[in-house]
Amino acid sequence: MSRSATRTPQQRLILAIAITASFVAFLDSSVVNVALPAIVKQLGGGLTTQQWTVDAYLLTLGSLILVAGSVSDAFGRQRVLRIGLILFGIASLATAAAPTAGVLIAARLLQGVAGAMLVPSSLALIASTFDGAERGRAIGTWTAATSGAMIAGPLLGGLAVDLASWRWAFVINVLPIAAAMYLLTRVEAGDVRSDNARSDNARSDNAHVDLVSAALCALGLGGAVFALIEQPNLGWGDPAVWGAGLGGAAVFGAFVWRQARIARPMLPLGLFAARNFAWGNISTLLVYGALGLNGFVVSVYLQERAGLTATAAGLSTMPITVALIVLSSRAGVLAGRIGPRLFMTLGPLAMAGGALLMLTVSEPFNYWTQLLPGVMLFGVGVAATVSPLTAAVLGAVDSARSGIASAVNNAVARVAGLVTVAALGAVVGGQLDLAGFHRAVAFTAVLLALGGVASWVGIRNVGSVPEGRGPGNSLVRE
Repeated sequence: MSRSATRTPQQRLILAIAITASFVAFLDSSVVNVALPAIVKQLGGGLTTQQWTVDAYLLTLGSLILVAGSVSDAFGRQRVLRIGLILFGIASLATAAAPTAGVLIAARLLQGVAGAMLVPSSLALIASTFDGAERGRAIGTWTAATSGAMIAGPLLGGLAVDLASWRWAFVINVLPIAAAMYLLTRVEAGDVRSDNARSDNARSDNAHVDLVSAALCALGLGGAVFALIEQPNLGWGDPAVWGAGLGGAAVFGAFVWRQARIARPMLPLGLFAARNFAWGNISTLLVYGALGLNGFVVSVYLQERAGLTATAAGLSTMPITVALIVLSSRAGVLAGRIGPRLFMTLGPLAMAGGALLMLTVSEPFNYWTQLLPGVMLFGVGVAATVSPLTAAVLGAVDSARSGIASAVNNAVARVAGLVTVAALGAVVGGQLDLAGFHRAVAFTAVLLALGGVASWVGIRNVGSVPEGRGPGNSLVRE
């Protein structure tokens, strides 16, 4: 009898809901890059509009993903999922119908808010429905199924752009949203909240939602992102640029200060006392910053400068996804036997090598000889890094705190991509031509090499990785 056959119909239903709801957020993340050139062609704004289109979503997602788990605990997983799905649907339609770049960016901010509600609530729904080893298998199924968004997103987005309009790339979300909403109507069990069957003290602690910290985090990151994106247009001497940068840094400093002072912080700084957790998140910041930058740069350059269609640009990096799906599980198993340090060192270094191979891109462009070798090596490096990195971070803390540890690591990954995409204009000199592309991939290689060095210096092998903490991660998709 298969493991899935031992699940009850309601458990299978809950798993289907969690997969479908999370698929929405992952699909949107993988769709957007291929639509960027078509967006600016119609709405204008050049590289700045493209950066804001990506970063508006990452800004609210990264700022709110930590507090979203508390919201789910306080108000119920199913309720928060419903609200998140409805909000994501509204935001997706608003993005698709946006008459100006400003409206589109505002809609993307709203999408990020909704996305922050979907993934933590989906995982919390699984955690409250499955127990023991079956919970780990359910999360593994969720991870494998939602990986399909990485393949479907660029392909569906590219086809939408080429056959109809970039606007249809954002309407694609409506179908999984409708499916998830329908499945939620079939759930028989009542919603799960943190105050169910708990004492008043436990209820007070678990239902706490720190909106002040969430606001400080969002405003701090927002100020820094505004300064980085607008600097190529306005210059560092413009009061709006340096004022937003300094103000954002001060507000984010206040956020960190608050986390160190309050009894129930949104970001428990004590987690960073664990060596592998601290160094693992440093590596995450560097590696996922490079991943976010690389995905943006390659997709936009191939369409705007190399002359590829949106569909072809989406398919060009497919070897990375294939390598991740095929090899990451094996890397997780091997890292569990010999420790994550070697994988977390060699993986980013291999990705850095792949990025350097992309320096061979020239005019006229030839995908097979100039880009594919780098993409293939890059994919092997990603597959070698992702599972061991997640395992090292989660294995560094007590299992009772693995939920918040995972949320922190996810937030670090999102913020890393947010910052590197925002800094792209400064890196490439305001224009993503061939010279700018070369500067961007060289900068990507530097970030990845630093990530590998950080892992070698900081990570320690402390025994085998507990079952279920290897391949089951969601970092690379959002």
